[in-house]
Amino acid sequence: MKIATTPLATLVLAVSLACAAHAQDAPRQAQGTRLADGTGYVSIARVEHGPAQDRGRLLMVFEQDGMGGIPLWESRDRGDTWHFLMNVTDQAHASDRNWQLRWQPHITELERAAGDLPAGTLVLSANATGNDAKGHVVTEDLQVYVSQDGGKTWRYRSSIVKGGGRPEDKDNKGVWESNIHVLDDGRLVAYYSTEQHKAEGYNQLLAHKVSNDGGRHWEQEVRDVAIPGGVQRPGMAIVTRLPDKRYAMTYENIDGPDNGQVFIKFSRDGLDWGDPQRHGEPVMTLSGFWPAACPVVRWFPLGGPEGVIVVSAQRAGGGGDEGGRTLYWNNASGRGPWWEVRAPVQKITGNIHAGWTQELLLRDDGSLLHVTSSSVADAPTHASRNEILYRAATLRFDRYEAEDASFTGAVAVPDPKASNLRKARLGAGPQARLRFVVNSTGGTHALTLRYADLGLAAQPALVVNGARIATPRAGDTPDSWHEISVQANLLPGFNTIDVDGGEHVLDVDYLQVDGQAPAGKS
Repeated sequence: MKIATTPLATLVLAVSLACAAHAQDAPRQAQGTRLADGTGYVSIARVEHGPAQDRGRLLMVFEQDGMGGIPLWESRDRGDTWHFLMNVTDQAHASDRNWQLRWQPHITELERAAGDLPAGTLVLSANATGNDAKGHVVTEDLQVYVSQDGGKTWRYRSSIVKGGGRPEDKDNKGVWESNIHVLDDGRLVAYYSTEQHKAEGYNQLLAHKVSNDGGRHWEQEVRDVAIPGGVQRPGMAIVTRLPDKRYAMTYENIDGPDNGQVFIKFSRDGLDWGDPQRHGEPVMTLSGFWPAACPVVRWFPLGGPEGVIVVSAQRAGGGGDEGGRTLYWNNASGRGPWWEVRAPVQKITGNIHAGWTQELLLRDDGSLLHVTSSSVADAPTHASRNEILYRAATLRFDRYEAEDASFTGAVAVPDPKASNLRKARLGAGPQARLRFVVNSTGGTHALTLRYADLGLAAQPALVVNGARIATPRAGDTPDSWHEISVQANLLPGFNTIDVDGGEHVLDVDYLQVDGQAPAGKS
């Protein structure tokens, strides 16, 4: 937890309370609708370019325990209900029972033709593994399958890259986690993680290959993130397209200075990601919280004229929610700080596969469909018992959580009644401060500050871009919080909004900035 620079006596007590409450913060039960048993790695494709009768269909894949293949599920009602279609199995080694298509599936629909594959073709990539006589994985094959009948049948297309070695061995040569996209010119690009360069000083690196013929053949490997020294393990790259035509990539950095920290890089063409030895930018709040492990990045036309980039992850560091039950968002195209919002599905985490790569999808009613894996309460440490949960919710991307602001004389405190289950405890006096850096369209906006006193009446002050704002007396909410609502002129771009301490210590839940037009609207 980030503590202020001013050693206030009230904050010493707050820290003790926060530490005691943190152990009780994890939910005892997950929140979401159960789909099926599944260890993790959810991926969803929405049919938008296939036959008219299929438009809007959702197809979901994920990992399941055992050697049954990749399960494929379908929804025809925007993700409200699902039904099982089939297991997609390894066709390249069909006669060998020690091989199976098992891990890290990614499904996508081609929005344009690629080679001889027309727009609307479904592409599924996943890791087929070969086992030895004792059932241990000893070789991997990142395979590509295609379907031109809406997922009814699948045919093997190619192998992107093959690897070998047992995953638990430090000197193995494994390949993992394919993520395929079609470029503007119809070429396919496949991103993946590889451990095949240890002798060159790379514990693991991220790379891509390009196909000029719709995935039949793949060109030479190109490195995207490669940190020398033989220690750090960048992995699990996921790429999405932004409205300004750039590409955004998130990945985890295992065994780095902050284990599992999520970074984001940008590319103009999806191929050149800059110096491979540069991490990119950390996804991080002003308070120092950061998502960790198994990130997924998506862009949605919500929350302002630039939309929002949203990142999910398996857990968090820097004082963030270790259960990974929040999403991180940025409405400035990746510039500036990140903010948290509570995820629709509230998973429980008892093993590292729970929440291992999640899915977010925007529905036409403005809600976000969230699908992830979760531990089960009666066997949380057993990944084989994990279950796939889903839930849709409308999220507030105009709400800036106080625990994500920059702290001076403040500390984050768990609170199940707070917006994101936490709040910022702000010390007394103007030397205590929460600083919000907010991207705005400019003009007049409504600011709402939600806070509570701790038995002694107090009201914070609002300072916008250095100018103190006259604030009315706070009103009371039905759930025992206080609210201050004011109008303020904001500048186009980033604005600094400070919440200064009042006469006595108080708790701040969030700052809400209304009036931002979503992307594509005015």
